[in-house]
Amino acid sequence: MIDFGFDKIALIGAVALIVIGPEKLPRVARTVGHLIGKAQRYVADVKAEVNRSIELDELRKMKSTVEEAARNVEQTVSSEISQTSAEFERSWGTDLPHDAAPALAAPLATPVPEYRHPQKKWRLKRGATPQWYKQRNGIRTKAQSGAARVARFRPPRTHTP
Repeated sequence: MIDFGFDKIALIGAVALIVIGPEKLPRVARTVGHLIGKAQRYVADVKAEVNRSIELDELRKMKSTVEEAARNVEQTVSSEISQTSAEFERSWGTDLPHDAAPALAAPLATPVPEYRHPQKKWRLKRGATPQWYKQRNGIRTKAQSGAARVARFRPPRTHTP
């Protein structure tokens, strides 16, 4: 970056004062400050975008390594399960007497009942307190605005002649 010391800034300020003049110098300095601020914000945005893209690439690499490790674990687990099940089948098949194998393979005598939905109105919100209890104890069951409540309990008007 460009190295500006105090002496260089003072020299630039003196030349600007002579060239631009004392009337226009504050406005020009303000404009230059705004332009420098915009340039700094632009550079900061570009840096942030580059950092985000670098982090995104790192996350993609990390994701691929994690997916590969998960695939390896899945393959090892499935191979171990298949080996264990094969060993179990071999040992189970040799230990059973020949006449017991068909009895174990036969289906159950009583069939398992199929699931039936209870057909409740599950979208309808229900309170825990039953309606008969609310009616017996005078608990309000419907919402009412303040104005409607005042109008409901206001004594009737009597016309006086």
